[in-house]
Amino acid sequence: MLQGKTALVTGSTSGIGLGIAGALAAQGANIVLNGFGDAAELERLRAGLAATHGVRVLYDGADMAKAESVERMLKAALAAFGAIDVLVNNAGIQHVAPVDEFPVDRWDAILAINLSAAFHTTRLALPAMKGRRWGRIINVASAHALVASPYKAAYVAAKHGIAGLTKTVALEVAEQGITVNAICPGYVWTPLVQKQIPDTAKARGISEEQVKRDVLLAAQPTKKFVAVEEVAAFTAFLASDAAASITGTELPIDGGWTAH
Repeated sequence: MLQGKTALVTGSTSGIGLGIAGALAAQGANIVLNGFGDAAELERLRAGLAATHGVRVLYDGADMAKAESVERMLKAALAAFGAIDVLVNNAGIQHVAPVDEFPVDRWDAILAINLSAAFHTTRLALPAMKGRRWGRIINVASAHALVASPYKAAYVAAKHGIAGLTKTVALEVAEQGITVNAICPGYVWTPLVQKQIPDTAKARGISEEQVKRDVLLAAQPTKKFVAVEEVAAFTAFLASDAAASITGTELPIDGGWTAH
């Protein structure tokens, strides 16, 4: 249980991040939400999470592509709670194109949000974790931290970078009660994925069911999407004392994708 502890989850106003925030709040953690969205909807999410679980929930709209914005968020969270005990680096974006046609601005944005942001949150959260001799850093990577796919040069590079960052930091803090792990989901059933299906079906001239099975789930032997709830429960386990000896790992939750 995480009573009295605080979790910051980046990219947590929808999808995987929101699911993780809910799972950690259910364990008693105070929550810092982060992401973009309609102000009224964000307040509804914040207030609902707080009321449902009886915890403090703050929202911070920091732009994870900007180091100074990340620093401001961490300073505000540390001032409010004293420490970030559980840091979940989840924010991410994607762009698909051949490497020789890949827009430079998209490369820079993907590396900034998917990799550099995790460096900044980690370096800023660690001093208080070290002071308490307890902490959990959980990086939401991807199966693409372990394997590659064509046309995703920036995303694959960033996620492989997250794997390296995870292992390095885990070694640095191994004797200080802090664990650092990366979870590597395959395709997760989120609103973002759901929205892609009709357009992909139309573009390819196939049914939506064929898109799911033969395009999105082609590499996942189970032929099932990973559920947000599964990723959230896995994250909550890694944040628990039961996972105290799990550190420096990349843990697939991918329906067998990386078993190939």
